[in-house]
Amino acid sequence: MKSALYFGIALLVLFSCKDSNSKEAVEIHTKEEGIVYEEYAGEEPTTPEETEVYEPVPPRVDPKGNNGIPSDAIVLFDGTSFDQWMMVRDSSEVVWHLNEDGSMTVKDKTGDIMTKAQFGDLQLHIEWRSPAEVAGEGQSRGNSGVFLQGLYEVQVLDNNNNETYVNGQVASIYKQHIPLAMASVPSGEWNTYDIIYHAPEFNEAGAKTKSGTITVLHNGILVQDHVEIKGTTPYIGWPKNPPHGKGPIRLQDHGDNSRVSYRNIWVREL
Repeated sequence: MKSALYFGIALLVLFSCKDSNSKEAVEIHTKEEGIVYEEYAGEEPTTPEETEVYEPVPPRVDPKGNNGIPSDAIVLFDGTSFDQWMMVRDSSEVVWHLNEDGSMTVKDKTGDIMTKAQFGDLQLHIEWRSPAEVAGEGQSRGNSGVFLQGLYEVQVLDNNNNETYVNGQVASIYKQHIPLAMASVPSGEWNTYDIIYHAPEFNEAGAKTKSGTITVLHNGILVQDHVEIKGTTPYIGWPKNPPHGKGPIRLQDHGDNSRVSYRNIWVREL
């Protein structure tokens, strides 16, 4: 009887140790592979005040500002002049069309334009319009592009009843990311792009250590959701990753009488 009792106690101790070891293993496994936030280490707070933070106080921004533009934004084009822009080819004065309605239109085969200012991380608002009179097809209809830091293109294209390769359609990150939706308004009406851009980072040796990302809302619709920029966006070839710092915003002259117009361009540096 005693031996049976001792055997039962031994089994109980064995299973108890096994269960304890199992729980410990699970906890260790969770700690090793889960996300650990150093700022939340230590003893569990017992009052709400222990988790309240009062500094730094975020700066106040008036979202309406001047003509609906945020008060901390840099206005790059308000329809009155090309003062903030220059030709890419030789840094000369812009020769695109400045229109009476406060917009600008690509002047065919004159070349791209770019901002005089250089930018890194940013929030960009830009409005664009393809011609109401439809001409051409595929990539030859209302084609232009918005290049971040002069290198990474968000495609501008009239895709209405106009099929093309989907990684080159409107609102694509050219040849890299297909948009989540096609959200264009009818040809001849104004589209908006709201872009959140985080620039890539490079080390002293020129190697990329962190990829850039782009988020794009096309007419208020999320079409690029914090996607990774794999490198430059060439027409031919794979993406390249030349080291760089801040760069201009560039608007494309596609060279085929695209007649794309732009207006109301502003940026917030992040």
